[in-house]
Order: sequence, then C-alpha cells, then structure tokens
Amino acid sequence: MRYQVEFSKEADKTLRKWKKSNPRLFKKATTILLDIMEHPRTGLGHPEALVGGNDITYSRRITADDRIVYDIYDDRVTVLVIKAEEHYNDK
Repeated sequence: MRYQVEFSKEADKTLRKWKKSNPRLFKKATTILLDIMEHPRTGLGHPEALVGGNDITYSRRITADDRIVYDIYDDRVTVLVIKAEEHYNDK
C-alpha cells in the first residue's frame, strides 16, 4: 500500500527553500519522503515515534539537526508532513 504525502504550509515552504538554496539537502529529503510513502514506520532516516504523538507522529533524520516530522493516518492512507527542519531548534 502506498501512502499519499501532504505538506503543511511550513513544510512546503522549507522544501521549496531547500530546492533553490540547498539542492543536496532537498535531494536527501526527497529520498526520505519517497521511502515514507512506502514504509511510513520503518526505513531510511531512523524513524521513531514521538512521545506524546498518540502513535501517529513520527520523526526521521535528514541531517544531524534537521528532521522530517509527520503524522500517519492509516484510515486515509495519508502522511501529513508537519515540519522539515530544525527539530531541535538549535539557532
């Protein structure tokens, strides 16, 4: 079963920024997103369920600082990407 991926405004903005300013990071994020479509709970980027996410919110590593944070909706076969950078807010 292949999941459909949707993006929050924040995640979409981040990915568009990376496409222009950091193509290497964008390519890595795209590879992880394609893997999420096939296997939302396992695979690339060391997926882990987030505490307090009611077993639907997961995180995957893109870089040491950046993460893709997403919710999995099995009933709709959809993944909603919430954030795509600065999981640890290291600014």
